[in-house]
Amino acid sequence: MDCPTCVDKHVIRVENLCKTYRVPQKPPGLVGSLRSLFSREVQQVHAVQNVTFEIQPGERVGFLGPNGAGKTTTLKMLSGLLVPTSGQINVRGFRPSDRDPDFLRRITLVMGQKQQLLWDLPPYESLELNRALYAISRAQFQETVGQLRDLLDLGALLDRPVRNLSLGERMKCELAVALLHRPDVLFLDEPTIGLDVTMQATVRTFIAEWNQRYGVTVLLTSHYMQDIAALCNRVIVIDGGKLVYDGDLGALARNIAPHRRILLRSHTEMTLDALSAYGPFVREGGSTVASVHASVVNSIVNRLLVDIPDIELSVEDASLESIIARLFQRGEGETRNGRQ
Repeated sequence: MDCPTCVDKHVIRVENLCKTYRVPQKPPGLVGSLRSLFSREVQQVHAVQNVTFEIQPGERVGFLGPNGAGKTTTLKMLSGLLVPTSGQINVRGFRPSDRDPDFLRRITLVMGQKQQLLWDLPPYESLELNRALYAISRAQFQETVGQLRDLLDLGALLDRPVRNLSLGERMKCELAVALLHRPDVLFLDEPTIGLDVTMQATVRTFIAEWNQRYGVTVLLTSHYMQDIAALCNRVIVIDGGKLVYDGDLGALARNIAPHRRILLRSHTEMTLDALSAYGPFVREGGSTVASVHASVVNSIVNRLLVDIPDIELSVEDASLESIIARLFQRGEGETRNGRQ
C-alpha cells in the first residue's frame, strides 16, 4: 500500500500493468478437433503490456486507442472487474481486484454498450435499488436525484419504463444511476456511442459540469474525438496494449501535425504567382489553399489582410482524428511522454 501522501497526490496509479489471456487454438478439420480433446494448444494474447501512468485528483483524461488496443480491458482492471496478470494498480488507496466495499463506493464504471437499468421498470426504481445497495440516506438521495434531474434534464423520464426510452434518454438515466452514490472516480467507456449530435453534446456538458461541481476524476474512452477535445486536456494513447503517448493534447497536435491550412477567397482574381509571395498556395477544387507551419500562420494572415482588403480567409487545424491516426501509423517505438 502506498504512503498516505502518495495516495492523496495520485487518485490513480498504474505501474507496469499487464493482462495476458490464454486462448485455446484448435487445428482445422475433424482430426484437429479430436486431437484438441487430448492435447490443446494455447496461444498467449497480450491485451495490455507494461502500461504505467498516474492521474491527479479532478483530472479529466482521454484514454484513446484503436479497436482491440486494450482500453476496455484496462478500465475493467481499474474498476476491479478483471485481475491483472502482473503489475500494480492503486485507485484511491485500494487495490481494485480486492473489490473492497469502500472502494466500490468511491468509483463507478459506465459502459455505453452495457446497461444496469431494469428493462421493464422505470429508472427511478433502479435509483431506489442503488440507494439501498449503497446505504444512501433518504435526504442525500433526494438531494442528488434533484441535482441529476436538473443537470440532465430528466423531467418525467425517471417514471417511464426503460423499454419506452430512446437510446439517448436511457444513457442520461444510466449516468444518473451510476452517479447516485457520488463516486470520486468516474470511468467512462464510450458513453456517447450511438447517440445523435445533440445528445452527445448534452452528455459532454453534463460530465464537465459534474466534474467541476464535485471534483470527480474522469477517465474517458471514446471513438468520437469531439468528446475528447471538449472534455480532456490530457490524453493517454495505447496501441497493441502498449502505451504510446501520455501528455497534453495540444502538445500532441503540435508534434504530430504542426501545419495549418490557410484557405483563401478573394473578390479580386489573384494568380498563384502573385500569391507565392505570401506562401505556397495551390488550387484545390474551387479553393486556394496553403499548408504552412503554425509558427508563420499569423504573419501570413496579417500580410494578406493588409495587402488585399477584399480577401476572405479561414485557417484550419488538423482534425484530432487525423492526428491520432498519424500517431498509430508511426508504429511501435519509444513511448512518447508529454507530461511535465
